Amino acid sequence: MKTSYAALAAALCFSATPALADDAPDSSDSADSTILVVGQRDAPIAIEPRGLAVSLGEKQFAAVNAFNTEDLMKYAPNFFVRKRYAGDSNGVPGFRGTHSTQSARTLVMVDGFVVSNFLGNSFSFSPKWGVVGPGEVRQFDIVYGPYSSRYVGNSMGGIVNITTRDPHDTEAFAKVQGMVQPYRQFGTDDSYWGGSAEAGFGLKQKDGPWSLRVTARYFKNEGHPMSFYGFGAAKAGTITDVTGAVIDPKQPALNPAGPALLFAAQSPALVTQKQAKLKLGYDDGTLTGQLLFAYWNNRDDQHAPDCYLRDTSGAPVCGDANVRINGATYYASGANWSLTKRDEFLLGARLAAPLWGHWTARASLSTYQIVRSDGFTSTGYANGQANGPGKLSRSGPIGWWTGDLVVERKGGAHEVAFGATASLYRTDTRNYALNNWRDFATATALSSKTFGKTRILSVWAEDVWHIAPHAQITVGLRHDDWRAYDGGLLTPSLAKIYPARHDSALSPSLSGQIDLNGTLLQLSLATATRFPTVGELFQGSLNGNGTFNPNSFDPNLKPEKSRDANLLVSRDLGPVKLTGSVFYQRVKNTIFSFLGFNQNNVSISSFKNIDRTRQWGIEAIAETHDWPLPGLDIEANAAWIDSITVRNRAAPSAEGVQFPRIPRWRVNANARYAFSPAVQGSLGMRYASRPNTDLFGLQRGDTFGYTSELFALDAKLNWDVNPHLRLSAGVDNITNNRAWVFHPYPQRTFLVEAGWKL
Repeated sequence: MKTSYAALAAALCFSATPALADDAPDSSDSADSTILVVGQRDAPIAIEPRGLAVSLGEKQFAAVNAFNTEDLMKYAPNFFVRKRYAGDSNGVPGFRGTHSTQSARTLVMVDGFVVSNFLGNSFSFSPKWGVVGPGEVRQFDIVYGPYSSRYVGNSMGGIVNITTRDPHDTEAFAKVQGMVQPYRQFGTDDSYWGGSAEAGFGLKQKDGPWSLRVTARYFKNEGHPMSFYGFGAAKAGTITDVTGAVIDPKQPALNPAGPALLFAAQSPALVTQKQAKLKLGYDDGTLTGQLLFAYWNNRDDQHAPDCYLRDTSGAPVCGDANVRINGATYYASGANWSLTKRDEFLLGARLAAPLWGHWTARASLSTYQIVRSDGFTSTGYANGQANGPGKLSRSGPIGWWTGDLVVERKGGAHEVAFGATASLYRTDTRNYALNNWRDFATATALSSKTFGKTRILSVWAEDVWHIAPHAQITVGLRHDDWRAYDGGLLTPSLAKIYPARHDSALSPSLSGQIDLNGTLLQLSLATATRFPTVGELFQGSLNGNGTFNPNSFDPNLKPEKSRDANLLVSRDLGPVKLTGSVFYQRVKNTIFSFLGFNQNNVSISSFKNIDRTRQWGIEAIAETHDWPLPGLDIEANAAWIDSITVRNRAAPSAEGVQFPRIPRWRVNANARYAFSPAVQGSLGMRYASRPNTDLFGLQRGDTFGYTSELFALDAKLNWDVNPHLRLSAGVDNITNNRAWVFHPYPQRTFLVEAGWKL
């Protein structure tokens, strides 16, 4: 691989004649005019666009049924967000061949402040989308892969930056939404309703440097059930005759004895979210600054499982009982009640100023704090209904701090930048037994506590060398110093303190770009190191009998190291722009969560290294503007992905198999048409072919527990009643496609909204 990288670098260096410093283009008309960016063309991208880069703005947003902020990206090329229902706080973004629970492989920022939750690496550690409302977003920028040395190795999958609106004058806005999802699955037949209200105002000082924007949002929705419960082997005790069990004929692989019998659906998730944000800006033409504070409250109440079984008197039977169905006896259990409460905030500040000549400096500091995260769960259905015993998982205050310093010089043959970054992540989770599962005051004992910290200190440098008026090479180098420490697991009878860990990495990057008579080519090469998160390292757990499980913790967990390449070709033909991309990534020591059961039949997961994984693929992107009809804009993309396990000495049967949850094909498209200056309509499509569900390619299905094919058509209609009022109506998943990502995706969902602006 090193030899091939050297050959590619040499090809870039000889692709154009070097220019003297005096002949170099001015920064105002060099890179910005030839950067390869897909999507909107009238706004500069806010992050370094090396590799495939996408920028989305108001035109794209207006065509999306946006229940939450992350929905605004749903038609981006070779990209998705694992979102199970409106208000889902576990929405993990996935780039290309990234598994939908590899959350630590995506760097997500709001106005440049990190909101990626690197306390762990799974669906439970998704980015904090909720600190921003959809009406606050001015721009979404997405960059695929770690091709800029400015960003930490967690950009191995990609980078997302959300830019929020700045006031340019006195302004105000308000928006209300209503939504409904008629849902039919197994024995569940119901309609789930939701809605939101969002409003804000902005002030800009006349002939002065200050600006202020204040916004707030209230969101409430009842999502469909996420899981469905099957039976276990009968136990000693009373047996109840029941009817109402539902057969899932598509699930024989998960139940070798035959089609699965289901007795209940997990409680529908009643989600309530409250969000508020304040953005204070300063710009006197020389010095610029920003202060951002965003607060998010999330309540997820799973208050009553949907019970399918009825006894002979017609009363529901929902678990913790032996039941008899057509002469066969089973044990029903696991249908718990739960309640999660979270209070979180983002606080960030930045300052930028000129130094001398063409040199400028920028500094930022931010923190994301989870002040409180309480997860209450009943032990069984009857206890949930009667406020009986349960357990509490409590975290907070926990979170992270990040800092960034950049000094750069624009203009001339060489545009040079230097920087330093730092981050600190800290977690502390306590588990309690409760007499009343809803009330912490009834806690009887602290059953366990896990805790730990990680920090990364980094320095980097990049040089953009304009070797000709239409050609440039960017060389970068990043050094990361990582430490994990203060980690352990405590119980009343056990103290397990983990040894501190220390590691470092040097990650070079190289990118070259040239304009050949209107055809833009860009080749980007990079290496990246993604260090283990707090959760992956310090996630030791207990067996069902309270003893420490040594297999739940790998003290020798190694960082992931990738080698990446991306070739882009783009041609702008006026009303039509075509972009092609070929990408490659090889990862050494991929960190992956293996699921299993301990001797007490308690589900456990542990993170292990896979020796080598590899992905490569092809992306084709087409964009049209007022073509082939006036008023018609189309953005369509298709991707083919080959992502496999190359070497896994711990489980050789996984070698050569397509990596879990990565489809061979992914297609997204959105067409927007202006029927008149006041009425616009759009049609969107999302498609992903059926992937493997497990590491060995043995589980491929189309029901609960699998990852299935996805095909969804969406539509939206906007009516600008006047310059201040817009009415909209839309529907997602028009054909009511029933797709699964282990859990069910949303079925057909209707949305109406009204938006007003000053």
